[in-house]
Amino acid sequence: MTEKRISFWKIFWPTFTAIFVAFIVWVLVFFGIIGGIVSSFSNEKEEEISSKTILHMTLEGVIGENSSSRLNPSSFSVEKKIGLSDILFGLEKAATDNDIKGLYLELNDVNCGISTAREIRKAIGKFQTSGKFVVAYTSGEMVSQKQFYLTSVVKENYGFPGTMVEFLGLGTEPMFFKNTLDLLGVEMQVIRGRSNDFKSAVEPFLFAKMSDSSRLQTTQLLRNIWKEVRCEIAKDIQTDTNTLSKIADNGLVTTVEEGVQYHFFKATKYKDEILDILTKKVNISDPDNLDLYSFEKYARKNFYNKQISNNLSKPNVAIILAEGGISVNGDELTSDKIATYIREARLNENIQTIVLRVNSPGGSALASDIIWREVVLANKKKKVIVSMGDVAASGGYYISTAASYIFAEPTTITGSIGVFGIIPYTGKFFENKLGITFDKVATNRHASLSTNHKLSSEELDVIQKQVDKIYNDFISKVADGRKMTPERVHRYARGRVWAGSDAQKIGLVDELGGLNEAIAYAAKKAKITTVVPRYWPEKKIEPMEELLNQLEEIKEDNNASESKLTTTKIPVSLQKYYTELIKLESMKGIQMRLPFTFDIH
Repeated sequence: MTEKRISFWKIFWPTFTAIFVAFIVWVLVFFGIIGGIVSSFSNEKEEEISSKTILHMTLEGVIGENSSSRLNPSSFSVEKKIGLSDILFGLEKAATDNDIKGLYLELNDVNCGISTAREIRKAIGKFQTSGKFVVAYTSGEMVSQKQFYLTSVVKENYGFPGTMVEFLGLGTEPMFFKNTLDLLGVEMQVIRGRSNDFKSAVEPFLFAKMSDSSRLQTTQLLRNIWKEVRCEIAKDIQTDTNTLSKIADNGLVTTVEEGVQYHFFKATKYKDEILDILTKKVNISDPDNLDLYSFEKYARKNFYNKQISNNLSKPNVAIILAEGGISVNGDELTSDKIATYIREARLNENIQTIVLRVNSPGGSALASDIIWREVVLANKKKKVIVSMGDVAASGGYYISTAASYIFAEPTTITGSIGVFGIIPYTGKFFENKLGITFDKVATNRHASLSTNHKLSSEELDVIQKQVDKIYNDFISKVADGRKMTPERVHRYARGRVWAGSDAQKIGLVDELGGLNEAIAYAAKKAKITTVVPRYWPEKKIEPMEELLNQLEEIKEDNNASESKLTTTKIPVSLQKYYTELIKLESMKGIQMRLPFTFDIH
């Protein structure tokens, strides 16, 4: 009797189908569970907010233009970013919410620019004038200068006894890679627009220290920002700017106790004493009965609900959030996304005006030009008003210049009208360090351009002409948009960076103010009496993002400091260097980018 063989495919296909169906069922069940969790949280009723609720604002981590949450797979930690728009709306909403009695401000390691901090402190100050109380409390090992700047607007500003205080002025330490590149045998071939002597983004690859022009612009920029910061602090703590300079120069305030002597703080308090103060303010007897509600949660939910409501009606003001380095595609400010948003707002019949919020150091010249064109088209049909955030420089300024009106904070970093390109020559590195050599075969003289062969003077000249052409086009577009002559624009260009206060004086910016002022101006010009804003990107609840938020809130409520969601992260200093290397690697084509990157200490 012969044995009957069973075909492999007769076994494979049924097995494969069963596994595939099981996988699909598992996915549906998994996302069904997540959807149910999110739905339950979405349907939370407003009775969570009692009639004696105090909003607890911590503002920990990154503050950007748009809120987001994501799981970092490398550290299995939740990386949260709260949006400035959420914060501003949350404070405005809370000021008129009868259930909210006051604000308890307790800042942790907040990560934002000076201009973002300025907008938040202005909003806190406005909330304070509503008649509701604000109590600020700073503790921990160190109160940073930025933390103090944010809380100095609060009349009842307390600090933990013995906590260190940083108040030493502003400073920066740019990194230079020239010596490292020399050791590796790598030569950076740099092409800047002619006379772009202030375009110092290329200097870390050419020099071991700052050039005179770079030092000049950086010094003036820091002095102007420090002047604004001192003026605002002096006004709020009722002192003068000269006294603040003396304190910074001589290190007179290094602890909260010393800060009390100079009116930086009202008094030193322990946490239980702060809770007692809050208890008395809402007229209850036991601190354990205090109703402290997360401000971030309050702002995020109310902002989301408001946007859903607005989108269902007829929004009349478009607010487009453009944040990050400019590229054609990717994760930050991309022409693929921003150009689409502007086009959608232009074609939306209900939208009467557009506010473009720019927070960008620039990037790809090509992507910047794509976005610029959409601003031009939109501005012909409905006025585009630009609101500049922490930085709107180089490509960030390029995309702004076609707008009908530009707002900037006095501390905004802007200008940097200039262009550059960097082409590394790695041939010596491969040959001397690794023993690798290259040869070439080509049908034409320039057919095998690569980083392994040094550019000839003729090839450098060709690229120089391209860079000069883009720079001249940049100058022409700024001149047209700002109603200036090209000669006048060139005088303020050359890659030079300006503080917003200086940019207004020389005509690069129209008015000093933040996002709220820009929205109010846009509505007035469009003759809109009731502003119904619509934000791009559209606010929506992503199931996974919402689940991460809820897990983080549960962790905070339970004080689960040892939670797996907070495992050790990469040190901030290493993250900074890593980020710079990633940005360098992602640069393609001719760049319109901020001439330097620095942290203001």
